Amino acid sequence: MARLLQHFLEPPHPCAYLPTREASLEVRVAVDVSPEQLDELLQRGWRRFGPSYFRPACPSCRACVPTRVPVAQFRASRSQRRARNQSSRLRRFVGKPQVDDERLQLYARWHLDRERAVGWDSTSLDAEGYAMEFAFPHPSVREVAFRDPGDEDRLVGIGIVDEVPSGLSAVYFFWDPEHAPSSLGTAHIVRLIDEAATRGLEYVHLGYRVDECPSLAYKGRFQPQEALAELPAEGDPAMWRAGAARVTV
Repeated sequence: MARLLQHFLEPPHPCAYLPTREASLEVRVAVDVSPEQLDELLQRGWRRFGPSYFRPACPSCRACVPTRVPVAQFRASRSQRRARNQSSRLRRFVGKPQVDDERLQLYARWHLDRERAVGWDSTSLDAEGYAMEFAFPHPSVREVAFRDPGDEDRLVGIGIVDEVPSGLSAVYFFWDPEHAPSSLGTAHIVRLIDEAATRGLEYVHLGYRVDECPSLAYKGRFQPQEALAELPAEGDPAMWRAGAARVTV
């Protein structure tokens, strides 16, 4: 049975996606959350990172739109098919998240590239921090690892994915900025949708799309998709709609 350890509302702070705006999250810290319970949270606009479950509670902004792809209806675009084809030479492994120097170094190279390319704040992540963020024990969590057999089996991409009864949830993805094939992040999502279709799962959750943030707007290119029309209050139904509806509270 799930145990709620904390429940709080963040004070407003500068938004990481839209720096001219203020952001706030409703956060629950919980353990022993089952895949079925996580599925229900995803349906209601929550996301998971380690033991933390969160959703937007911004006082004056509705830019974050929870999105999901109905697997049976998805049709990859030409560029998405090209990204998938470019990744086909890689070996793809799905298993439990691991913590080792190879993964820490991959994350460090990727984050440094993001700092240089888009101005992210510098950060460092040790093994303990990586374990908490990406390998926190949860019955739903999976790691998708991409290796290049033509380059000494180099690790070139890591995806953290949650598996729930209704589908898959793309939690996080990072890649080797020098050695990964072009658009590996796009290929990762397309291949998750392919996997979900093969297994008869209904959705792939993409998290929050923010159309005005270039690093998140790409999510809108996976079509057709559904958006959560509003973040439901406790006891209210979750109303998902086709298209690009903006979330309200």
